[in-house]
Amino acid sequence: MLEIRSQGTLTAKGKTLSGYAAVFNSEANLGDFQELIRPGAFAKSLATGSNVRALYHHQGDALLGTTKGNTLQLREDSHGLAFTLSLPDTTHGRDLAILVDRGDVSGCSFGFRVAPGGDRWEQRGAQLVRELLAVDLMEVTLTADPAYQDTTVAMRSRPHQQTHVDLNALWLQTA
Repeated sequence: MLEIRSQGTLTAKGKTLSGYAAVFNSEANLGDFQELIRPGAFAKSLATGSNVRALYHHQGDALLGTTKGNTLQLREDSHGLAFTLSLPDTTHGRDLAILVDRGDVSGCSFGFRVAPGGDRWEQRGAQLVRELLAVDLMEVTLTADPAYQDTTVAMRSRPHQQTHVDLNALWLQTA
């Protein structure tokens, strides 16, 4: 069963988005239970080199990039699951860049399957708590409605490259 979790704050600059699709040790209220992701939860999945997709709102037809295509880079650090995404020049990519820049889309989500023995459940008073210890990562998603509010996305800008156009040289090339 594929599980989906949403989180945080996105930033966009130019055509590259970066942020955190998951933040470690941050609790999310999922209704019937609280959930948190422990450091190392994505390590085994990332080490396999399996293809992970970047999507908009978990929609398969809104593909933004893949690890296989090297347009999505993922890594675990001490804070969580960091990503860098090179946006495509597609309707979804252009629209998302605008939405992130405006602050309308500022969070992330991820789709996963729990690896065998990859979670731990604990009753803490009246609250049931699930800890994610090892998951098989299937996708990261950019969303306006994250479950984990600590996730982030940001636009990274490239320096503006001013180009000089030599109109005489262009004219000579056509003559």
